[in-house]
Amino acid sequence: MLAGGNAYAKGPSYSVTQSRVVEDGGTGAYKCVMQEVSGLEAHTVFMPKDLSKFGKDNPLPVLVWGNGACSNSPWEHYLFLNEIASQGYLVIATGYFPKDDTPYHGDMSTPAQQVESIDWAVKQNADKKSPLYKKVNTKAICAAGMSCGGLQTLYNCADKRITTYMICNSGLFIDPKAAIPNMPMPGKDQLKSVHGPIIYILGGETDIAYQNGMDDFRRIKDVPAVAVNYPVGHGGTYSKPHGGEFSVPAIAWLNWQLKGDAEAAKTFKGENCGLLQRKDWTLDKNELVDR
Repeated sequence: MLAGGNAYAKGPSYSVTQSRVVEDGGTGAYKCVMQEVSGLEAHTVFMPKDLSKFGKDNPLPVLVWGNGACSNSPWEHYLFLNEIASQGYLVIATGYFPKDDTPYHGDMSTPAQQVESIDWAVKQNADKKSPLYKKVNTKAICAAGMSCGGLQTLYNCADKRITTYMICNSGLFIDPKAAIPNMPMPGKDQLKSVHGPIIYILGGETDIAYQNGMDDFRRIKDVPAVAVNYPVGHGGTYSKPHGGEFSVPAIAWLNWQLKGDAEAAKTFKGENCGLLQRKDWTLDKNELVDR
């Protein structure tokens, strides 16, 4: 369904070249829209339709996302990303606007596109002509991605603008020879550049990234680190309605790390944390999480 009549879509800073309302705008308090915007080629933006609710006292935190298989479109993840945006986030995904759920076939994405997403969010917040002017929390940025997108995130992890990380069905390769061609392949030493809290959301032992992700998790000692597993394998639940079960820890993590939500923190903190009250989830964390 195409969206129309959005005031911010007519902003002079950029124009919306395509838009689509996904799953009635998500289940969150801020109904959102998926957009392709001018001046940000090979990216897809998800944001609340009514930006009047955001400003100095309630700025939009940012999620920048890299796709699985180094795809240059979030066609596999847009339900998940839309649901996150509906909770009051500006989500910028690497890659071209998904078209009718058709699989993307084209050039692979690059880690640089995730940095471009951060650059764009910062620029829009500072641009008086932008509908996002002074509505973005540029001090609350999560870099995230699935599979190859998780590797792209870790490739970019030293960027000091990043507040927190969300690595989904991914982890740096224990054996680099197992990677596909052109996939970013930093060594495990790259984890030393992770400078904020990090969560790994994995699909259990049948997830081909399970060993790599859990090995990453066990190596991270200097920042709070969580690894959660839900037994669905490498594909996750992104294509389920509203992103499925993976949306639960993802939104809770973002609300905790980027909005300071103490209730969301209980999803992970404590011996009987909230996520473990949900069927089939397991959770590991380092000692810094409960401090």
